[in-house]
Amino acid sequence: MRHGISILLDQPWREARPKWERVHEMGFDHGWFFDHLVWGGLPDSQWFSCIPTMTAAAAITPIKLGTFVATPNFRHPVSFSREIETLLDIAGDRILLGLGAGGTPDDGIEGKAPLTPRQKVDRFQEFTLLLSRLLGEDHVTADGDYYQARDMRLVGGPVRDNVPFILAGNGPRSVRFAAKHGDAWMTTGVKAASLDEWFTGIAANCALLDEALLANDRDPAGFDRYLNLDASPQFSLESLGVFDEMVGRASELGFTDVITHWPREGDPFRGSVSVLESLAERGFAAP
Repeated sequence: MRHGISILLDQPWREARPKWERVHEMGFDHGWFFDHLVWGGLPDSQWFSCIPTMTAAAAITPIKLGTFVATPNFRHPVSFSREIETLLDIAGDRILLGLGAGGTPDDGIEGKAPLTPRQKVDRFQEFTLLLSRLLGEDHVTADGDYYQARDMRLVGGPVRDNVPFILAGNGPRSVRFAAKHGDAWMTTGVKAASLDEWFTGIAANCALLDEALLANDRDPAGFDRYLNLDASPQFSLESLGVFDEMVGRASELGFTDVITHWPREGDPFRGSVSVLESLAERGFAAP
């Protein structure tokens, strides 16, 4: 099991930097950055941009870094491909590209016509497939329902193989899409009233993923799976016992990676940094 941590982008770099300098020595394998213009969890807070902050973090920590998750809400695959190409040049093969369909309020900030849930998934799939082409081919021209490209250049050779596409999905269409086109799958699960209910829903999607992988002649055992522990009704760092239980249940379901969040003084992710410190001192393996 590999372990990741996300530090929210509601704080300036002078406050976030000391935390990112510590995550490697704490033993984390990867770090994650929410990608929003405004995050619905803290709609009235100051918020900083994902890619520039990832770039700054890449200069001070050797761990892998990921978008959590980038979406089509305010991005175009043509311009985004250049940002990813540049980030790869700076960070090498340490970039994990989490991609998802996105949600509110980012989907309305630019004043675009609202989309139905089905249309959002359609747009996400088109975004993902075009982005993959843009990172793997030179002279890309495309005409889609949502995106167009005209002779986009990729001078210097393809970089697609250097950046895994970790496709987020909780519904059947998105899980199957991840199984067919992704290098890994990421999930937050579905909304649930209890931890047991949440894990039950995740187990059903794990079974669907395995089925879809086999249908696409892909080996389920070789397909990485990322679980956002704190999308559950329970904050994973409430205590070491809670953390151990949740990671253990994720492992039983076949997850290769779990992600927690740096504890905050207030909601969301309200908790004590002392629990994080104790985890780092003890190590991630349950006693």
